[in-house]
Amino acid sequence: QVQLIESGGGLVHPGGSLNLSCVASGTLIYIWDMGWFRQAPGKQRELVARIVRKTDDANYSDSVRGRFNMTRDDAKNAVYLQMNKLEIEDTAIYYCNAKFISTDHWGQGTQVTVSS
Repeated sequence: QVQLIESGGGLVHPGGSLNLSCVASGTLIYIWDMGWFRQAPGKQRELVARIVRKTDDANYSDSVRGRFNMTRDDAKNAVYLQMNKLEIEDTAIYYCNAKFISTDHWGQGTQVTVSS
């Protein structure tokens, strides 16, 4: 059974940083497209960053490009999202996603709150 466990969320001031982690079990992450999504209150879930399977190439949404950095560690079977220069608009629940063709797995989410 595939499980994705996120951690690292919290409360931070604008301009601050957080590093989210997503550890997978029951599978090897390098065979999946791994992504970070977020969902703010009253809004649809949106893709923040993704690493295509078997590569180290990360793609980012326009709203986070240049501030966020996604990495994958195959030895730890984990992906990370380093978030810098956080803005109030980054407040959301952040979800880890593993996707292969039509199969999706999701983590339970971790709350990120950016507030002064």
